[in-house]
Amino acid sequence: MAKNPICELFGIEYPIIQGGMAWVSDAHIAAAVSEAGGLGVIAAGNAPASWVSEQIDIVRTKTQKPFGVNVMLLSPFKDEVAKLIAEKKVPVIITGAGNPGEFLEMWQASGAKVVPVVASSALAIRMERMGVDAVVAEGCEAGGHIGELTTMVLVPNIVDAVSIPVIAAGGIGDARSAAAAFCLGAKGVQVGTRFILATECTAHQAFKDKVIKAKDVDSKVTGRVTGHPVRLIRSPLSREMARVEYEPDAVEKLEAMGEGSLRKAVVDGDIKEGSFMAGQIACMLEKEEPAGDIIKDILNKPAIDAIIDSVKAVLN
Repeated sequence: MAKNPICELFGIEYPIIQGGMAWVSDAHIAAAVSEAGGLGVIAAGNAPASWVSEQIDIVRTKTQKPFGVNVMLLSPFKDEVAKLIAEKKVPVIITGAGNPGEFLEMWQASGAKVVPVVASSALAIRMERMGVDAVVAEGCEAGGHIGELTTMVLVPNIVDAVSIPVIAAGGIGDARSAAAAFCLGAKGVQVGTRFILATECTAHQAFKDKVIKAKDVDSKVTGRVTGHPVRLIRSPLSREMARVEYEPDAVEKLEAMGEGSLRKAVVDGDIKEGSFMAGQIACMLEKEEPAGDIIKDILNKPAIDAIIDSVKAVLN
């Protein structure tokens, strides 16, 4: 895969990016993914710059390979985080929940590759015109904050709309889904939920168990009324959110219920008040394993070749 444009762009061995999941994607899982040949990513989330700085330093003690930081542009600390990652010369900056335009010149001057997450072709086109290096097209199968289009529709639509490399995300967790993403025109894949089950991931065991036990009916979307829908695994909190979704003061109630709930799930393992954000692919995951084994399984060349051969057989 040496000539893959994503591998060349980021200086990595395999075109697989670990998703930036707040409270989940810390230095430990990021370093493990990078060391195994993918692009490990630290999720800044709503954390202050001091925490992000600490995580960057830890990654650099664990691996000399490229890594990234995911910047959530709705964070109250976005300005200080944006300046920090430029000063620390983070190789790859992935952005979500906003327009990275105000920071783009500073980041590119630091030598970083900038890759926004997009949920529409219009936004992808806008980002290309601004001069970003690639985009992540994330379908609504993903966990956490989502758009409306499925990966199956979003990825080829964006591939047709821009000339920069497109990375597919949402519902990708094995060789079959990775092969499908490449068939849709993606040059790389971003995987989040499956890396929750990496042995190097420090998420609470209760969170990991929730992912392992998830069935296909357990993936729920809450908060549509707020304009910022979130996909998570069914829990007491998700049921309570569904109950108040369309009450007169639903927005205020949902925001209050959601505040701090992800940390409660990931760090504290709080089954009652935690928000167990995960993608639909959770229903297909059954075990914990090292990050390197996850990468090998998702980008298993014999398996992907067999999938391609089966497609050819159907067409013939």
